[in-house]
Amino acid sequence: MMPKTLARETSCEIVFWSESTMIRSYGNRVLLIHDSSIDEEESVLLTEDFDGLSYDEDKMRLKLEEFERVLLDDTDEMDDSAHESPNESSSYNSSVRVGAITPKDLLFECALVVSEGNIKAAWNMINELRGTVSIDGEPSQRILAYMVEALAARVAVSGKGLYKALKCKEPPSKDRLSAMQVLFEVCPCFRFGFTAANGTILEAFVGEKMVHIIDFDISQGSQYITLLQTLAGQHPKPHLRLTGVDDPESVQRPVGGLNHIGLRLKELAKSLNFDFEFNSVAANTAVVEPDTLNCRPGEAVIVNFAFQLHHMPDESVSTVNQRDRLLRMVKSLNPKLVTVVEQDVNTNTAPFLHRFHEAYSYYSALFDCLDATLPRESQERVNVEKQCLARDIVNIIACEGEERIERYEVSGKWKARMMMAGFQACPISENVNNSIRELIRQYSTRYNMKVDTNAVHFGWEDKVLIVASAWR
Repeated sequence: MMPKTLARETSCEIVFWSESTMIRSYGNRVLLIHDSSIDEEESVLLTEDFDGLSYDEDKMRLKLEEFERVLLDDTDEMDDSAHESPNESSSYNSSVRVGAITPKDLLFECALVVSEGNIKAAWNMINELRGTVSIDGEPSQRILAYMVEALAARVAVSGKGLYKALKCKEPPSKDRLSAMQVLFEVCPCFRFGFTAANGTILEAFVGEKMVHIIDFDISQGSQYITLLQTLAGQHPKPHLRLTGVDDPESVQRPVGGLNHIGLRLKELAKSLNFDFEFNSVAANTAVVEPDTLNCRPGEAVIVNFAFQLHHMPDESVSTVNQRDRLLRMVKSLNPKLVTVVEQDVNTNTAPFLHRFHEAYSYYSALFDCLDATLPRESQERVNVEKQCLARDIVNIIACEGEERIERYEVSGKWKARMMMAGFQACPISENVNNSIRELIRQYSTRYNMKVDTNAVHFGWEDKVLIVASAWR
């Protein structure tokens, strides 16, 4: 059955029209109408409303293929083979393809086949892709190589088996910690995020004699080394108490826990003649209560969330929404300031195919960042890509449910969560923004920043990677 010529109406666009079936597009909403005479309220909604998300040509192609399958299923002219289950359908055969197809096209086609459960065809595509990509090639080759292996992991094993094989929540090795540090240095969008948070935190110190910073993922303490060095030049110097929550599954376990980090910071503060305390709270982030944090009267409380909140499960994983519960608990502390720094990508509640495209778009930009900084043959670069980027890609694509811990959200969703928890936007000053602009000028002109009232978006070319925001 061939579609009729595209037609336009005043309120929508008809993108497919046959005697029995019509597809109409209303902006980002697409409707399938099996009988063009029925009311559109009875029609089938084929797509969600993804306002604010960018789509590329490949995403649109996959969506049109989805429409085509639905239409074919609706006709009486289908071949019997169309009724086969995905696992019973004929295997993929590259020789029957019409026209040239790029490895990227084949990757997206493979993801579609995986989503349909056609295991045999998926493996054939994966094996073909493995022969065309390389982790040592240009950025487009490298990300394809890791995306292919993520699809292979999803096809090969799922659930807790893969979760345990990846050791998703085990503390990283020293090699991974080292690779993470390199990533933060050579992809400065991460550094920009820390700088924005620190700048806003420093301004919150004004007029305060005692400040208590609570951090739920202090990492290796680099952010506070910079903060202490800056505070040491202020007069009068405030008293600073820093509390780190020592999650039993924290990345700090291999390097002696938060007590080791605290010792380093205390030694630095002493050398700077700075009045400083460090407290380690040995508790899982999900069960921390206000009493555990030992806030004192007269202290200005500041809470810092840097690349941590996306690891907290939400309502899509469990009936116990740990993500929102933590934010409400923090709000109960009546903080003067809360800073949030997160990756800007939707890998939390997005369905598999959408999540696959989000991951490809986001990590393509990160691979390009590395290419602009480190030689392709650099072992340091290979370590960063394997230990950091590839591990996250596999978790995002191959895991589901509680096994998927890399659950990033876009800035608009974080804004909604913060406001539902009772927070209000805290403006980021022009002084902070100007200092970041100066920092960006030291790097490639391909980095950019966009300023909102209480948030700064950092990106590589036209892709936003990191967003830092401030709340009270």
